Amino acid sequence: MTATAPTAAPVTTRPAPAVPAPRRRRGAALGIAAWLAGVLFFLPIAWMALTSFHSEADAATNPPSLAAALTLDGYRDFFGVGGGASPWPALVNSVVASAVSTLIVLLLALPAAYALSIRRVRKWTDVLFFFLSTKMLPVVAGLLPIYLFAKNTGLLDNIWLLVVLHTSMNLPIAVWMTQSFLAEVPVALIEAAQLDGARLPTVLARVVAPIAAPGIAATSLICFIFSWNELLFARVLTGVTAQTAPVFLTGFITSQGLFLAKVCAASLVISLPVLAAGFAAQDKLVQGLSLGAVK
Repeated sequence: MTATAPTAAPVTTRPAPAVPAPRRRRGAALGIAAWLAGVLFFLPIAWMALTSFHSEADAATNPPSLAAALTLDGYRDFFGVGGGASPWPALVNSVVASAVSTLIVLLLALPAAYALSIRRVRKWTDVLFFFLSTKMLPVVAGLLPIYLFAKNTGLLDNIWLLVVLHTSMNLPIAVWMTQSFLAEVPVALIEAAQLDGARLPTVLARVVAPIAAPGIAATSLICFIFSWNELLFARVLTGVTAQTAPVFLTGFITSQGLFLAKVCAASLVISLPVLAAGFAAQDKLVQGLSLGAVK
């Protein structure tokens, strides 16, 4: 008598649970609201870009015409093709002030955040509050003393004075952000590196920095944007040699009136480095700003 193999029991798959109709409607409403918010935020930028391709006469019409002829006159005037001032020195000054100050901020904020999050000093919460309290003073309150100091020391119209000021303004924010990111670094990895003989600079460069790279990228991008957009100190403390791109942009507001097409073209060009940096680091920015949100 031959033995028959037992037949396998039929596999039954359970249907996926149906999403309740109210939850679907709520999700659709949130999606539509998100798209509307995105369009509202993007609409001024799109309008500025469109206006930059119009002539001054078409840009000054009220209401403005969407079907007006397109031209590159605004960009030619901005880049000084017709004999005006060249924007390149101001753009180079902005790049130097923003990039150098951001680099110095990161070099100072990383060890400070390490001491406040991983190897915590005594009363570290008071130290964090002190860093935050430095941002409570209105910027205009310190403008006159800094101007007098720069005048007496011969540092007016000097790009390196702006580097120092941008570093001091962005350092508290960088310490606060970096401290929250470094708090997520496993202490066991740092202790293992120290057992292998790694010193503090090696631990920061080869252990802490790679793990907290998204947070460091988010911090550096925010500091770069704040430095790039700073106008008050740059407007008062610089003249011709060290003027930055925002200061150069204010030169288009003259006694003859506001050249709207040229201002829109200049604003778009000056905004491109920040937009490009944000687009290139958007994945790191999202990871960094959401680091520690989900355990």
